[in-house]
Amino acid sequence: MCLAIPMQITHIDGFNARCAAKGVVREVSLFLLQDEAVKIDDYILIHVGYAIQKISEDEALSTWELLDQMLSEDIASA
Repeated sequence: MCLAIPMQITHIDGFNARCAAKGVVREVSLFLLQDEAVKIDDYILIHVGYAIQKISEDEALSTWELLDQMLSEDIASA
């Protein structure tokens, strides 16, 4: 199973971007989105260091809600 994490773009330098989510900052490649117009403050899905899809803020927040819920349920059952 593959998992992509939503992050927000904070800086762009060519095909590289700095993204942040929940206090975590990562350098990611925008190479796979070169045909898509991405800009600072956009939300993207990150998988193994690559941005694979542009998403809306609502989709990003909804995904984080689900991930937080899964994590809290996993911790509670441990």
